[in-house]
Amino acid sequence: MKRDLFAEMILDFQERGVPEAVERDLEIEMVNGKATTIVGPRRAGKTYFLFTVMKNLMRNMEKTRIVYMDFEDDRLLPLTLDDMRTMMDVYYEIYPENKSKKVYLFLDEVQNVPRWELFVRRVMDKENVQVFLTGSSSRLLSGEIATALRGRSITYHIFPFSFREFLRVRGIEVKKYLSSGDRARIMHGLNEYMRFGGFPEIVMSEREETKLRILKEYVDTMLMRDVVERYGIKNIRVLRILFNSLISSFSSTFSVNRFSNRLRSQGIRISKNTLYEYMVYLEDAFGVFLIRRFSYSLMKVEQSLPKVYPIDVGYLRLYSTSFSANTGRLMETIVALELMRRKYSNPRIGIFYWKNGGEVDFVVKEGEKVRELIQVTYASGKDEIDKRELRAMERAAEELRCKRKTVITWDYEEDGEVRFVSLWKWLLQR
Repeated sequence: MKRDLFAEMILDFQERGVPEAVERDLEIEMVNGKATTIVGPRRAGKTYFLFTVMKNLMRNMEKTRIVYMDFEDDRLLPLTLDDMRTMMDVYYEIYPENKSKKVYLFLDEVQNVPRWELFVRRVMDKENVQVFLTGSSSRLLSGEIATALRGRSITYHIFPFSFREFLRVRGIEVKKYLSSGDRARIMHGLNEYMRFGGFPEIVMSEREETKLRILKEYVDTMLMRDVVERYGIKNIRVLRILFNSLISSFSSTFSVNRFSNRLRSQGIRISKNTLYEYMVYLEDAFGVFLIRRFSYSLMKVEQSLPKVYPIDVGYLRLYSTSFSANTGRLMETIVALELMRRKYSNPRIGIFYWKNGGEVDFVVKEGEKVRELIQVTYASGKDEIDKRELRAMERAAEELRCKRKTVITWDYEEDGEVRFVSLWKWLLQR
């Protein structure tokens, strides 16, 4: 039965054209003998990014040398390791002439197949195959890939659209010199981006109600498929309460101890260790990401209270309607997301916050050196900037021996010892 289904899916892919996709800023390198892994949140555009890779390959070779398989197709479930072997057998039955050629194998959402790594390792060892993998869990990177493929993979992260990519979708060109109309269109785009975020399907939707319904589906799917089912969570109610509390605490520190006490006051008893595990699961599933307090001691970093950010600001629409009062925190979240993208494009970069009598929103560390301090403030003039934020930055700069100090504002700019730059310009800098 599966043989016929695999044959149908392989042939259907060959008959269909590869869909058009928005150009992403992610650049990958294919290395012989290593699988290319693309991980990121569900619906962030991993599959469509693979389509752009396929289109580039097809410029120089026949399409039949490309195999694409979506392991979230309900017709295939449940899947086994033997099914993956059957898939390749069927492919070579259909295209026996490709047995002597290099084949490009794209396996989408591969984490749905137990022990998939055994198959991938075998085809890389025994066949002339370049493998591409996608997955919706960071654990696919940190745990399974590292152990299972034993250093034989290169991993890249893809997230919802950056602001630059968002403008590209909207057809707004970012030129060196801008007219007042150009700037107005960019600022209009920024306001929309801050309201609903960068998930591709959300950006393409027009009605606000539709956007909110889609975002709710994303959250429910992430919680149920990538956390509850994957880790066998029994207490789904507490998981949902925890996720809601994390999102509501965006751009603020989150204490599991305080959260546990709040649950206990409501008659809900659950161990702190379990709550810590749930937080790891939510981070692995790309529901949230955490930034910890800077220290030169790794132990102190791990023991610090993390600041919490959603993987996309669109999630905030599901938990808060008072956005006008939270503009500064929204700006900070947008900056945190962009810093996270830059971190994953450069493995030497680390992102932290600093606190010692005052607080600096972000410490950017490259290798062993602190490269930049960043404060984010909702200000349109220097007189609107809280002097305490500047004093905290000066103390941090002295303590960490960092000369590069940046304050990201809404609409105020000035060069000097401290660089003030508007949010939209900072987001568009490469």
